[in-house]
Amino acid sequence: GGILKADDARVIARGEAVYVAHCASCHGRNLEGQTGWKAQDKDGFLPAPPHDENGHTWHHPDTLLFRITKLGVAEAANLKDYKTRMPAFGGLLTDADIIAALSYIKSRWPDDMRRRHDELNRVFAQRESSAR
Repeated sequence: GGILKADDARVIARGEAVYVAHCASCHGRNLEGQTGWKAQDKDGFLPAPPHDENGHTWHHPDTLLFRITKLGVAEAANLKDYKTRMPAFGGLLTDADIIAALSYIKSRWPDDMRRRHDELNRVFAQRESSAR
């Protein structure tokens, strides 16, 4: 399983407040992301991707989504030269706030996407435990 709580109404409500305050200005109030998010802008940055079914958020296990949000993309994905305007939120948000915001995002996905993401988390957890 994963660490997100997309079925917990209290966590989702907290997550929506965190998302609106810290994420929506770039990722969109309705998770729609920024226009042209698949291509670098003139300064070499990728615009903020959508977090709805049109994006790739659901392609990543919970633990990676958490690390990206807390540590930033470059450190979480070990991409030293990755250019992003998204800050690492570890110094600003608590771990519980990060989990709540990500849980809110997942709660907005269609059921089939949530099931596929749950399966991704199961496979990832099995790989992690067998690698130890």
